[in-house]
Amino acid sequence: MNRRRSAAISLSAAVLSGMLVYGVYLLQLKHIQLEETTTVVAPRQFIATGTKLEASHLTYLSLPRSAVSKEMMTDMSEAVGMETSMPLGGNEPVLRWKVDKYRLLPSSGQSTFQIPREYVKSVSNGIRAGDEVVVYLSDEATVSRKLYPDAIRVAGVKTAANLEIDNPKNPNLISMANDDKEGMYTSRRDANGTIDAINLNLTEDQWLAMDTACKGGTAKLIIAFQASSIKEDEQ
Repeated sequence: MNRRRSAAISLSAAVLSGMLVYGVYLLQLKHIQLEETTTVVAPRQFIATGTKLEASHLTYLSLPRSAVSKEMMTDMSEAVGMETSMPLGGNEPVLRWKVDKYRLLPSSGQSTFQIPREYVKSVSNGIRAGDEVVVYLSDEATVSRKLYPDAIRVAGVKTAANLEIDNPKNPNLISMANDDKEGMYTSRRDANGTIDAINLNLTEDQWLAMDTACKGGTAKLIIAFQASSIKEDEQ
């Protein structure tokens, strides 16, 4: 009887010992797998060219550490606010060269239009290439109004000598590329001229709405600098 009890106890101890060893093995295996993988940012689904990325567009994707390159983003905050330079496939890592925060070229469905001087009543002197502006319509015949509900991207601002408006010692575009908000602000204080021509990235419907409103000569544009071009909106 004692032998049977001893054998049962020994068997139970062996089973428990085996389960404990197996549990430790699973924990070690999971730890190794976590060390060998990392998370990268990826779109939840297909994203078209010219889309401004939001957190709702993105997710995290686990990849073997050996498959992760420097071009892949690992922090979602780095991708939010960027605009796609080309289509992004769903659940494919977002590569830095496929997105750009400040795109001077027109997005899909847009063209760059030089706004006729006779259409413009005033332009804020602080405007620089890459900024977002608000366009208002000042009409002698009707109540003045905002021409477009959304901000418009500036492709370029030129002097009468056809030089890009900037501070040669502290170029705004370099500060913009480096996400240097202070540099972007200070570069506007010492410009190389006053704005004579402004180029805007517009859709066909936006351009036609502007041309229709202004070609009669009674309505003029007020192009205002939007502070969010430098400072993010406070929540």
